[in-house]
Amino acid sequence: MFEKYGEFESFIAINEAAKNQLAEGDLDAVREIAAENGLDPMDAEDFIAGDLKELCNALSAALGKLQVESKDLGIRALMNDWVSYIEGLCTENGEFALAVRKKEKSLAGAIGVILKESWQVMFDVDDRIIEAAGIKNKNSQIRFGIPEEARVRELIRDYYLGKEVRT
Repeated sequence: MFEKYGEFESFIAINEAAKNQLAEGDLDAVREIAAENGLDPMDAEDFIAGDLKELCNALSAALGKLQVESKDLGIRALMNDWVSYIEGLCTENGEFALAVRKKEKSLAGAIGVILKESWQVMFDVDDRIIEAAGIKNKNSQIRFGIPEEARVRELIRDYYLGKEVRT
């Protein structure tokens, strides 16, 4: 992830790097910058052809970063819902899209905040639920903990926007 060109702090930095590579005539580098940042390959081609003045904007840069991070982390199951929520915030709020692109912010960090909260809200699962699930081993207590959706959303917003996360 971000091996060749490094992690860009902003869409402006991505565009500057792409413009520099284009000016040098290194079209493959422009394509690689786009790919490494999760940007649409067709946008790279349009940028190279001169049909686009910039390779990306704040939204596409943020969504691209999330896509690359999700793939790298092997995001699946419920975590996909969290990523979708982050993507939605990027779409609705330009400030949020800019925040996602910051180097000190990452999807791993956002999910880490949720995981920390999960440990704090963990509780013992009632034996009747365990029995209804068909789990036979009653010698080990089963614990469960995922914060409520509203709390997850608060944690995500606070993490990316730099607000102190209340734990």
